[in-house]
Amino acid sequence: KDGSLLPAPIAGLPEMKEKGQGGLMGIALHPGFAQNRWLYLAYAAGSWGSYSTEVLRGRFDGSQLNEVQTIFKAIPKTRGGRHFGSRLVFGRDQTLYISLGDRGARDAAQDVSDHRGTLIRVHADGSVPSDNPFAGHAKARPEIYTYGNRNMQGMTIHPISGVIWTHEHGPQGGDEVNIMRAGVNYGWPVITYGVNYGLSTQIGEGTHKEGMAQPIHKWVPSIAPSGTTFYTGEVFPNWKGNLFVGSLKFGLLVRLEVEGEQVVSEERMLDGRYGRIRDVVQGPDGYLYLLTDDRDGQLLRLTPAS
Repeated sequence: KDGSLLPAPIAGLPEMKEKGQGGLMGIALHPGFAQNRWLYLAYAAGSWGSYSTEVLRGRFDGSQLNEVQTIFKAIPKTRGGRHFGSRLVFGRDQTLYISLGDRGARDAAQDVSDHRGTLIRVHADGSVPSDNPFAGHAKARPEIYTYGNRNMQGMTIHPISGVIWTHEHGPQGGDEVNIMRAGVNYGWPVITYGVNYGLSTQIGEGTHKEGMAQPIHKWVPSIAPSGTTFYTGEVFPNWKGNLFVGSLKFGLLVRLEVEGEQVVSEERMLDGRYGRIRDVVQGPDGYLYLLTDDRDGQLLRLTPAS
C-alpha cells in the first residue's frame, strides 16, 4: 500500500496444501481490478493424498479477500507432488489462462480428456469460452487451449501481438520457450530435447514429429526456468521488447532478445549472486522485480548501473 509492503498477510484464503512442488503458486489481477477488485490465485488443493491445482477469485478490500469463489479445479486429483505448473495470465480479451503441469504422469499430457499437461482458457468467472478449440468435443475437456506440455512455470503476454508465451521445464535438458496457439500439441512426452534423469536415455520418439510444435528457444542443459515477463518500460530503454526469464538451477536472470517470433540472442545475468530466481515481473514504475526462492527469500529490484 502506498509503495510499502503490508505488515500482515492477506486474510480470507481457503485451506491450501503444501505438497512437494505445490502450494500457493500463481497470482493475477483482473484487468478491471481498479473497479471490481477481483484478485485470482492458483494453489494446490485436495485431501486424503489426492491433489491438483485449483483457482479462486476474491474481492480484495486492502487487507482480506471477500466473496471468495473457486472458479476452476484441475482433474483428476492425484497423489504426486510434482509438476503443478499453475501460472495465471489474463489475455487481451479478458479470458484467463492457467498453466498446468503433467503432475509427473507423462502420457497424460497427450490425453485431452483430463487437464494434466495443458494450458487452460476460461472466462473470468470460470465458464468456458465457446471458441475454445475443444469446446463441444464429447471426449475432451472444453477448458483446454493447448496440450502436450510438461510443466509450464512461466507465462506472459506479448506486448504487441497479445499472444500468450510460456516456458516449461524439460526433464534433464530440453527446457522450452513456446508461443501458445489454440489446439496445438507441444509434443511432451512424444518429442523432447531432454533425456531421462540419471540414465540420459531417450524419451519418446526423438525431437521432431509431424503435427507437434517445435519450441522457439530451448536450453540444453536445463536452466530450470521459472517466471517470465516481456519488458515494456522506459527505465531500461535498450531492453524494451526483450523477454526475461528467471533460472532456479543457476540463479540467473536470462535476457532474450526477440525479433518477431524468433529469439536472436541470449544474455545471462546475476550468475548465482542472489540464489534461485523464482519469479520476475515488471513493476508499474518500469523497474524489474525479482523474487528469490529460499528460506530467507528476498524481493529484489533491478535498477540501471550508475
